[in-house]
This record gives sequence, C-alpha cells and structure tokens, in this order.
Amino acid sequence: MELLKRRIIEEGVVASDQVLLLDAILNEQVDPQLTIEMGKEFASRFRKDGITRVITVESSGIAVAFATACELGVPLVFARRKKTLLADPDAYIERVPSFTKGIVTDIVLSRKFVSANDRVLLIDDIIANGYAAKGLIKIIQRSGAELAGVGIVMEKCFQSGAKELREQGIRVESLVKIASLEGGEVQFAE
Repeated sequence: MELLKRRIIEEGVVASDQVLLLDAILNEQVDPQLTIEMGKEFASRFRKDGITRVITVESSGIAVAFATACELGVPLVFARRKKTLLADPDAYIERVPSFTKGIVTDIVLSRKFVSANDRVLLIDDIIANGYAAKGLIKIIQRSGAELAGVGIVMEKCFQSGAKELREQGIRVESLVKIASLEGGEVQFAE
C-alpha cells in the first residue's frame, strides 16, 4: 500500500533496529482518512471470504479493525488486555508476552461475541514476534470459529511472527512489510 509506505517514511520514527514508532498515524494519533483506506484495502482482500466478524486486540488495532468491519458490514469485536470487574466471568483468556511493553498480559474475549458459527478476520496493527496474534488465534480456535485470515498493517519481516503464522497455513495479508530498520532507515520488503 503505497500511501501507507509514504506516511511511514514521512512520519514514522525509527527508535532502534527493532522498533518503528507509528504514533503519528496509528498508535497514539489516528489519521481517519488513512485508516479508512487501510480498512478498504483489508476488506478488498477478504471480501469473498464470508467474514462474519472482525476481531482485534485493544488498543492500537481497533481503529483499522473498525474501518475494515464497516467496509465489510460486519461487527467488530475486540479482546481486552485486562479482565475488568464487569467482564464475562466465563470469557476466553490467553496469556501473552508483549514485545513493545516488555511484560506478559492477558487477552480476554467474551464468549458472547464469537461462536462456532463465525468466520473471523483478525486485524492487528503491527506484527513482530506475533504473540498477540497467536494468543487471539488460540482463543478463536477454542471458540470453534473459523479463522479466515489475519490482516496486519505493518509486518516486521526480520522478526518471526508472520512467518510462523504462514508456516501454520494461516493466511496473512500485510499492508506493508518492513525488511530492516538498521541504521535508522526503513527498508521495505517486496
């Protein structure tokens, strides 16, 4: 997605050889027009797959997942990172490490919002080692729902997450792929 690549070059900040900050367009500030375009792109890639729900993990994936769900005309469901006092006591829970936060968190998804009748599209903002995606996939599998695929805004090809999902036979569609951040420069993969 050329528009996204251009915005990453213009507004992304290479924090290290492992971390690219997209705070200005995705993680702290959301660009509505760009987000709508990303949602349209994911919807076009998965439109013929019979998606009944779009699922993401709070919080940075919500905006793009919402745009995708709107375009597909299906509900958006998001997993929380913490169980609240009002949460479904019988919710699906999966413990996952967070690459960017450096901690282990719980991903919590209410059983009310995903079932064996669903065909699910998982949307996430960035995939590095894929811990959040793998945790959510485990929850989707336990629910009996069918995973149609995973849509990723930015894939870091130099980390193993997306590759491992593809090796499991999971369809992964990334809007942009980053080959390297070495030397403080963003190098896109083909």
